[in-house]
Amino acid sequence: MNELHLETSPYLLQHASNPIHWKAWNDNSLESAKTENKLLIISVGYSACHWCHVMEHESFEDDSVAEVMNNSFISIKVDREERPDVDAVYMKAVQLMTKQGGWPLNVVCLPDGRPVWGGTYFGKDDWMDSLQQLQNLYENNPEKMVDYAEKLHQGIQVLSVVEKNPSDTPLNTEDLKPLIDKWRKSFDWEFGGYSRAPKFMMPNNYLFLQRYGFQKKDTELLDFVDLTLTRMAYGGLFDTVDGGFSRYSVDMKWHVPHFEKMLYDNGQLITLYSEAYKRTKNPIYKEVIEKTFAFVERELTTPEGAFFSALDADSINEIGELEEGAFYVWKKEQLQQILQDDLALFSEVFNINDFGYWEHDNYVLIQKQSLKKIASQFNLSETELQQKKKNWEQLLFTVRENRPKPRLDDKSLTSWNAIMTKGFAEAYKALGNVKFLETAEKNAQFILERQWSEQGHLWHSYKNGKSTIEGFLEDYALTIEAFISLYQATLNETYLHHAKQLTDYCFEHFYDSDKQFFAFNSKKSKQLIAEHFETEDNVIPASNSVMANNLYLLSILFHNTYYEKTAFQMLHNMIPYMDYPSAFSNWLNLWLNLSGQQQELAVCGSEALASVQTLNKEYLPHVFLAGNTLESNIPFLQNRFEQAKELFYICRNKSCQMPLTSLKETIAAIQL
Repeated sequence: MNELHLETSPYLLQHASNPIHWKAWNDNSLESAKTENKLLIISVGYSACHWCHVMEHESFEDDSVAEVMNNSFISIKVDREERPDVDAVYMKAVQLMTKQGGWPLNVVCLPDGRPVWGGTYFGKDDWMDSLQQLQNLYENNPEKMVDYAEKLHQGIQVLSVVEKNPSDTPLNTEDLKPLIDKWRKSFDWEFGGYSRAPKFMMPNNYLFLQRYGFQKKDTELLDFVDLTLTRMAYGGLFDTVDGGFSRYSVDMKWHVPHFEKMLYDNGQLITLYSEAYKRTKNPIYKEVIEKTFAFVERELTTPEGAFFSALDADSINEIGELEEGAFYVWKKEQLQQILQDDLALFSEVFNINDFGYWEHDNYVLIQKQSLKKIASQFNLSETELQQKKKNWEQLLFTVRENRPKPRLDDKSLTSWNAIMTKGFAEAYKALGNVKFLETAEKNAQFILERQWSEQGHLWHSYKNGKSTIEGFLEDYALTIEAFISLYQATLNETYLHHAKQLTDYCFEHFYDSDKQFFAFNSKKSKQLIAEHFETEDNVIPASNSVMANNLYLLSILFHNTYYEKTAFQMLHNMIPYMDYPSAFSNWLNLWLNLSGQQQELAVCGSEALASVQTLNKEYLPHVFLAGNTLESNIPFLQNRFEQAKELFYICRNKSCQMPLTSLKETIAAIQL
């Protein structure tokens, strides 16, 4: 056993029995490289990463590789989910060196941590040859390596900073149009998403495009969003048998995924499908929400209400070997045995044909057309076919439950838990299912009790009753966002006070007033080789864009002009960087709040919660909803409560109309 056996991360524990003398990322490990004057190997991955497992099997379990690494290097294994800051800094280095990135991420550094070489996956021979050449260079010409490290370090530092925008041009939402027009050129009008593979879901992109399309009455954009959401729900990417989405598909049609299921994807997708259901009342969207909730509740939820991080892509196949997707795929003979006379109809629905074929006689279930269309071809009603589909899925679920399940990453991350909490709060708003709200509130309680320390900071990770790693900006930003969402679902102002307290903590410990952004690491934590300011939206929106949106909403509730000024200063600084809008969709969402359509609605009265529940079922992305059932000290709600009346205050540009007394009239007044 190497030192990783002392860790709790499932990914690190997977490497605990490697012959490599792996160390975890900590002060002692980093200091040992300086003391022994050895190059550092920093290898970053995560438990559900297929190619991380491949490189482990080929190289890190091999004694000859271990001899090279152990003799000349200090080797550190990093779980990117536990240490997203370390991952981000060294990913920048690899992207500068190779123009690409991904996982596993492998970097060789000077003893002081400055990188000199790196890449992603390496075959065994390439890995050994590269290490030996680097060691020879360090022994014989260290000055050359130090010189390169210094230049690369400067490049990383430049990448880490967003320059202040010198323009004094006011923010204008009309400037969004050319960005959207540019964006349209990348749309895939056959399967939705973007015209490239692999195909990532990018939920925040479609949240924004849906909002923009709705507010601009752009039916083409809305059709594209619906095409994308429907095709994702049809595809093998979505597990129609058990619920939940895999991380991405390797093809254009959302068919064959990398089969890992990540908490953060599913939380964001529940939010996206909930918003889309409000707008369309499409039953497919409702089915996706309900199935994904059932999956998370069954496979990723702890008794104390925390959520686990992920299910692995790999599981044990029929011959006892780890294989990607083994748990999820079907052979035609298996389906024949299970479905018998229904196989022909099942094959039409789920494409047990060339369209649904993967490899090695395996099929990944994928729908190609609507049930209504298929039902008409077989002289069935749509309801009859829906019931058959439900019965088939239950049969397959029962069979599949007897297969060895994918490995579970059983750590709980505050940021990802908050994403799922928001998802379930949004699902409750859309569908009114109290179970969704109960699950969200139980998780919020877990965060409050377990992950919020007495010293005021959040913890990042939790496992086996122990909270570890002081939180990063993403933990605060996403928790604040979740608490705002829970407030809007419940009108429990405690959530708002928690959100404001965490926001003020971020200003004290993360905000850089000179750079006008929040750093990813707390000022209290040990600093890395370069500061990291997360500003580009990715599969998860950037922590700074989430924070800016939070500040805007809290500025309304608390009449806090500093929050508002900070949010829009951040946006102003980002605008020169927005050359490809898909990487800035959460910033664009903030920008759209400046349109003349933006409204705030306060619902005040002892029965306000019932009206808020009705309003929450409407798709109103241009309306920020608040309310109270008792007297409130929240500035936006103060002095608006009357015990005997229900009052609806519609506000715009910090000015409110005389209150209405009818919910029906209010809904009509705020519609676009």
